[in-house]
Amino acid sequence: MANFVYVDNSNIWIEGMHVAAAANGKAPDVWDAVTNSICDYDWKFDFGKLFNFVAGDQSDVKRAALFGSRPPRNDSLWNAAEANGFEVIVHDRNVANKEKKVDAEIVTQMMADSYTQWEEGDEFTLVAGDTDYVPTVENLVARGIKVSVVFWEHASRELKAACSEFTPLNQYLDHLAR
Repeated sequence: MANFVYVDNSNIWIEGMHVAAAANGKAPDVWDAVTNSICDYDWKFDFGKLFNFVAGDQSDVKRAALFGSRPPRNDSLWNAAEANGFEVIVHDRNVANKEKKVDAEIVTQMMADSYTQWEEGDEFTLVAGDTDYVPTVENLVARGIKVSVVFWEHASRELKAACSEFTPLNQYLDHLAR
């Protein structure tokens, strides 16, 4: 049995800053932080801790991929992610400096891996929380593939219902920080 791990970098990081804002008293609760874009910019997650938390023993990982937008040239973010076991897949931002293609890339890679790499007993772990992933998760689960979603408690209700297992990260906020 092996694990395939797919991480939406900006999704985990931005929503983590909302959770941290609520936990550190900068917002009354996470929904207020999300609604009013209140972030704790001091909170940063540790790629190695995230990898160990979601993937476990590296020998059990068939693929661990981190997806996101291309950072500035002097940013060492992706190097740190690669050093901690992640394959890094980045896309350029659009002309309005908005992140594009990331969710579609994750969905594409999950589906491709499910047909070309997955073997009976393998499982997928998605580290993201929005409804864009629901159709893919539903498809994989319907095909008998175990799909675990690991994300903050305020993940989409539809995504929580679609997956095989949901693990909330809120109680691990400090553990996952660097």
